Amino acid sequence: MAHLRAAIFAALFIAVGALGAAAQDVTLRSRDGAIEIVGTLLGFDGEFYRVETEFGELTVDGSGVNCTGFGCPSLIDFVAEISVSGSATIGRVLMPALIEGFALRNNLTSERLTEEEDPARFTYVLRDGDKPVGRFHFHVSNTDEGFADLLADEADIVMAMREIRPEEVRQAREAGLGDMADARRSRVIALDAMVPLVEAGNPVVALSITDIVRVLTGRVDNWSAFGGPDAPITVHLRGAQSGLSQAMEDRLLRPARAELGASVVRHASNRALVAAVANDPFGLGLGSFSDTGLTKTLVLTGPCGFQLRAARRTIKTEDYPLTAPMFLYVPARRLPALGRDFLTYTRSTPAQIVIRRAGFVDQEPEAVPMDLQGDRFANAVLVARDAGGLENLQAMTRALLRKQRLSLSFRFEAGSARLDAQSRSNVMQLASALEAGRFDGRSLHFVGFSDGAGPAEGNLTIATRRATAVREAVELAADTADLSRVTLSVMAFGEAMPMACDDSAWGRQVNRRVEIWVD
Repeated sequence: MAHLRAAIFAALFIAVGALGAAAQDVTLRSRDGAIEIVGTLLGFDGEFYRVETEFGELTVDGSGVNCTGFGCPSLIDFVAEISVSGSATIGRVLMPALIEGFALRNNLTSERLTEEEDPARFTYVLRDGDKPVGRFHFHVSNTDEGFADLLADEADIVMAMREIRPEEVRQAREAGLGDMADARRSRVIALDAMVPLVEAGNPVVALSITDIVRVLTGRVDNWSAFGGPDAPITVHLRGAQSGLSQAMEDRLLRPARAELGASVVRHASNRALVAAVANDPFGLGLGSFSDTGLTKTLVLTGPCGFQLRAARRTIKTEDYPLTAPMFLYVPARRLPALGRDFLTYTRSTPAQIVIRRAGFVDQEPEAVPMDLQGDRFANAVLVARDAGGLENLQAMTRALLRKQRLSLSFRFEAGSARLDAQSRSNVMQLASALEAGRFDGRSLHFVGFSDGAGPAEGNLTIATRRATAVREAVELAADTADLSRVTLSVMAFGEAMPMACDDSAWGRQVNRRVEIWVD
């Protein structure tokens, strides 16, 4: 009968978990003594116990039970323990800045404790006065190691420079961590970008993405092919386990069904890569926009003459095609309240200021007035295909003339109706702004654009559907917003304003987008 009661009691709780103290046997007994659960304590987050029982792993609300046994934690002196593992690009500068900003925002003090025997590990202790309230334990390595620590039950949060891969999703599901591909399991905390880097004296100023792929695969190995000196190209990349290097493979090589050439120089850090390229007159590196050092960044170009330069605004709008979102992944288990509050803070306006000061691109929506978009409109005039194209361009100009473009843009994964990672994050950013009333009394226009492949009428229809889909996604995410205070409308202009050449897959991907305009 006791087992039956325990089984009934177990059904009342969510079977998710969190990292915690060393596993020990405990007994959880309801306040009236009628129900009892015996098992091994796996963790405690200050509110809920996670226990392994004969009925499986259970999460039990601590307010409804008394805990007895040597493993029972103190409810009064609880200190949140949160383990963070993964990318050094995120972990060395950005996350410490955010932890310190979060502490300051909540009237807490923060202290960084380093481990002399392992510089890749350090801990931030947050205190309320003299009382510790939380410890963030960092293991700074690479994206692969972060996901490995998660699967080994050694991390609560993963820092990643790429999206989780299908095999990692499968392993996480088998480990009881939930569906890590679900949008709720990840968040973009900042933006970076992959940029082609050369030594400052290199005469080459621009390459196309196709050119870069040809160099990476070894099909082109001399600078003379790009108007440079008759000298071999030395390719510099991050280590194979680096999230930035893996993102390069996912974004550049995989779509081209190509493999990396054998002649590549690998580097353990962004700083080492930049230093090597800066001292190699014939080197070409794929590095990080946030850390270019004394190198020269090349412009991306295409056969039609469009040029795309990595800059804060073009990365923010995703008009630059090689953006690299910086992710935090969390499994489907409960974090301590301090950890949940920190994740909420990372999307706040104060956090965006911290991100910008740390040298990365934030996600705070910015208005871009029409007079700062002259190049876009000039390019649109130059590539207008016929009189109908010019008429569409004139209609677009009349409609948008007294409006401002927001820096939030939306693009879809190649060959999919699913928004890409940066766009999914933008949905949440815009939804949060609507919930905060930042656009009350104003009109937001979801403006759809397409590539120029195919009939113009069909492209206009597709652009309208995409704009409508994005508006609906934002409305769904803004569940606490009073949408009667703001006007959300849909416009579409198809192929009227291309951002890149349509003669390449990446160019068409850049052109297929939904922009937000406000008046």
